[in-house]
Amino acid sequence: MPAAIVKSLVPGAKTTGKEIPSTDTTLRRTCSWNALQGYDYRWLDVSFEISSSEQEAQQEYQQRVSQKSGGGTVPGLGDGAYSVVNLTTEDKQQTREGVVLVRVSNAVVVVTYNGSDFETKKAPGADEINKGAIQAARAAVGALGGGRSQAG
Repeated sequence: MPAAIVKSLVPGAKTTGKEIPSTDTTLRRTCSWNALQGYDYRWLDVSFEISSSEQEAQQEYQQRVSQKSGGGTVPGLGDGAYSVVNLTTEDKQQTREGVVLVRVSNAVVVVTYNGSDFETKKAPGADEINKGAIQAARAAVGALGGGRSQAG
């Protein structure tokens, strides 16, 4: 993930991120960034899942999209992309989370971006979270070479 995007979406986070251990690193790699700047908390998670075929990746993508309601397609991103934003409230604290699923050839990229303001107990706007998640997804797809033939 480019440092400029991490700095923009997760102010105060170390740009190198933290790799999350996986049971099978040949199939799945995940990296996460989070930071609390003042009272604003942001968290970004990017996961790459590599399938043995495009058909297998397509099935995984479709299954994941079917589990997320209320979102929409993201045109011009990968071979297929879907974005959804949800708001949750726990103990009067709002958190807004955006998830973008992208299929590129035999890879499925999952980006999760969320935020909260611990002073106001409010969440960032849906537009801010959605645009941030899509921006991170575009960068993640770019890391695959942007491309269909280089994804695996």
